[in-house]
Amino acid sequence: MEALYGALEAGRVGIFESPTGTGKSLSLICGALSWLRDWEEKRRQEEARLLALGAGGQDGLTPQQARPDGGGAAGQPDWVTAFVQKKEERDMVNRLKEEHIRRKKREDSLEKIRHNVQLKYAAKRKRCEEDEAKRLLQLSKEVLSQGSGEGVLDQLDHNEEELILAEYESDDEKKVVSGLEEDDDDLEEEHVTKIYYCSRTHSQLSQFVHEVQKSPFGKDTRLVSLGSRQNLCVNEEVRRLGALQLINDRCMEMQKNKHGRKKKSDEENEGKKRRVSRTVCPFYSYEQMQFLRDEVLVEVKDIEQLVSLGRETKACPYYGSRFAIPAAQLVVLPYQMLLHEPTRNAAGIKLKDQVVIIDEAHNLIDTITCIHSAEVSGSQLCCAHSQLSQYKERYRKRLKAKNLMYIKQILYLLEKFVAMLGGNVNQNPGCQTVSQTGVVLKSINDFLFQSQTDNINLFKVQRYCEKSLISRKLFGFVERYGAPASAVKISKENQKLTGLQNFLLTLHQGSDKEAGTPQSPPVEAEHDQLRTASPLMQIEGFLSALTNANQDGRVLLNRQGTVGQSSLKFLLLNPAVHFAKVVEECRAVIIAGGTMQPVADFREQLLCCAGVDPARIVEFSCGHVIPPENILPIILCSGPSNQQLEFTYQTRDLPQMMDETGRILCNLCNVILGGVVCFFPSYEYEKQVYGHWEKTGLLSRLSAKKKIFQEPKKANQVEQVLVEYAKCIKRCSQTGGQMTGALLLSVVGGKMSEGINFSDDLGRCVIMVGMPYPNIRSPELQEKMTWLDKTMPRAAGQAPSRVLIENLCMKAVNQSIGRAIRHQKDFASILLLDHRYARPAIFNKLPQWIRERTQVKPAFGSAFAELRKFHRGKLDAL
Repeated sequence: MEALYGALEAGRVGIFESPTGTGKSLSLICGALSWLRDWEEKRRQEEARLLALGAGGQDGLTPQQARPDGGGAAGQPDWVTAFVQKKEERDMVNRLKEEHIRRKKREDSLEKIRHNVQLKYAAKRKRCEEDEAKRLLQLSKEVLSQGSGEGVLDQLDHNEEELILAEYESDDEKKVVSGLEEDDDDLEEEHVTKIYYCSRTHSQLSQFVHEVQKSPFGKDTRLVSLGSRQNLCVNEEVRRLGALQLINDRCMEMQKNKHGRKKKSDEENEGKKRRVSRTVCPFYSYEQMQFLRDEVLVEVKDIEQLVSLGRETKACPYYGSRFAIPAAQLVVLPYQMLLHEPTRNAAGIKLKDQVVIIDEAHNLIDTITCIHSAEVSGSQLCCAHSQLSQYKERYRKRLKAKNLMYIKQILYLLEKFVAMLGGNVNQNPGCQTVSQTGVVLKSINDFLFQSQTDNINLFKVQRYCEKSLISRKLFGFVERYGAPASAVKISKENQKLTGLQNFLLTLHQGSDKEAGTPQSPPVEAEHDQLRTASPLMQIEGFLSALTNANQDGRVLLNRQGTVGQSSLKFLLLNPAVHFAKVVEECRAVIIAGGTMQPVADFREQLLCCAGVDPARIVEFSCGHVIPPENILPIILCSGPSNQQLEFTYQTRDLPQMMDETGRILCNLCNVILGGVVCFFPSYEYEKQVYGHWEKTGLLSRLSAKKKIFQEPKKANQVEQVLVEYAKCIKRCSQTGGQMTGALLLSVVGGKMSEGINFSDDLGRCVIMVGMPYPNIRSPELQEKMTWLDKTMPRAAGQAPSRVLIENLCMKAVNQSIGRAIRHQKDFASILLLDHRYARPAIFNKLPQWIRERTQVKPAFGSAFAELRKFHRGKLDAL
């Protein structure tokens, strides 16, 4: 906490490591909020001092200041310099007075809400009355519209107005009108100094909020939780859509209808049909969301409580929570929302002079890389081209010249991108076979030049897509006329082709007949295949990625089988370019995690490349709270039959190596009670070893002592396997007998290697089989290695690419072995099966609290004796 407080006070960029179970979350809360409380107090004292000076000062100049013969700065007379200085002081005092009045008003309002329960009931009653009035008004409008005798053609034209692109007046950046009351003082509220706390998942954020609630700061902290629409939407009609992309599209469509209704006259509104009125979200009410904002600021709430409050108050938690950001002291959000600048801006997050804490940051570099990389398939490119072509033809006479120009440019880009995959946009992508399969990497400039798209200004196209909302218009058009436009599982109902689908299908079939290619069935046989809600939106991400600097990324052309199966992928090589703005704008940035080793990646690839002065970087790592005798880490160099343990790609498939691994496990399962978790480098190798043990009988020997569980590949099966694993261990501990617990065969980087707690009996021993080096044959990794060798300095005589491979390997190891020892009284042994772990370059990348207690055992006998002594001693102590 002291180290964190000091880093925030000095405006540093810190890399903080604190093992799970050591109170990391509470330390972050107390250290950061203590600093914020002290900072606010200093600000208040300084403001009070300046206001007192302003109140006691004189507007006129003193005789000394008004000396006509004196000389001031830059050759100016003293009285001129003094006058300017005095004016600046007056302006500052006036600004401080305004801020003071505004803050006092906000604090009084929140205090009133906190202590006056009657206000809440009055507001709730008022909302119910308004809802009833709106319902009656809507019924009367519908009755009027039914009797108006409006023609079918007029209805169609009227309903289609929302699909037409508005006139695109300029390519210059313009302020986007939000559609809410822009002149409202609350929207212009200045952001107070705050802490943005980010973590990976919503469950981790909820856990953090619960820690805040229990802390001494729980009553007085203004905290707001941000999340995705998928987590915060309370409109059941929208929630039922399931897929995030569909929820986002429908929400934006409803907002637009809401704003559109404000601009139309009453006469036009009377003619609206039920279909349009249903698309206005009842929860998107400015007054209701203001009430929700105040409720959020009064009492700390997690996402689940925020959703419940939204349902109760009939206010949208997604937008209501955003209104609370300016006044909040602590903003809790997923780190994807903070690390992606367009998302950050859309949410109203301002980083200038604020504090950012990124927790669970061990995968931060990979996360930034993934967020800013983009992939589009040949099917998506062809589908978007077909949809956009039909849109252009239908509304050609209604679209302005600039809209048509940009639509033609987008169509041209799509056509050329498909051609780069070896296909034609006018033919069915599923029927076009690719002549030259394989993966090719190109620089951004080479890709644009070879695809003949280098003459198009992608920055302007990207801006047009963003400002015109063309992908959302296209989605509405496709949804209306029945083209494939949802990311839901294909069922019998939506297998029927209607409207635009039929038309597009006849186009494809006609092209296929001319080309002499076989026709494909209209519906994929794979029932769980997911279809993208809005392919153009995915493509917009790819176009945006192509605007990166040439040296910071590569385009990967993956030609496989058919054009539909092929894809274009943008690979970001330099994540620092997107992290630079965060560290530049923020007062302080803290990167924290339970296992941050090795930290060289963060320092070199992320911070130094982002322009952070090395003197500004501070590192902190603390040991574990467990006593030294509660952990036994061993590096084992050979097995029971003296077979050297080296699980390289060349040796790990040898029968004797798999046999030796089985013998080690058999011996350990005889002396270790409870759960044993064994990590393999990949699913394929785990399956291969399991099959070999079945043939040799080793599996049956293992099964006599431990019930064997295997990590499932499907995420929805993980919970069931863990429950059965835990039940088995508990049953064995209660009944005794020959079975001593359970053995869980897991995979590094899989479902069990991160975010799962194997505390107490669930993980008395963690075994790492071999070293999980990444696949260096991967084109993406090879390109990253080449880029590092060109741009990074050599460290200690090692090539940067070699360091990268070792760091990736050891990060995966550290995450996996960190699944055990989850609290102060826990104990476990850790067994690393490979003599290469003893090499200094590898050994030094282990977490400090494990490294300082690790024993290197050349022979199995001495290692087994240590393990037996350790576990028997712990059993006797229990």
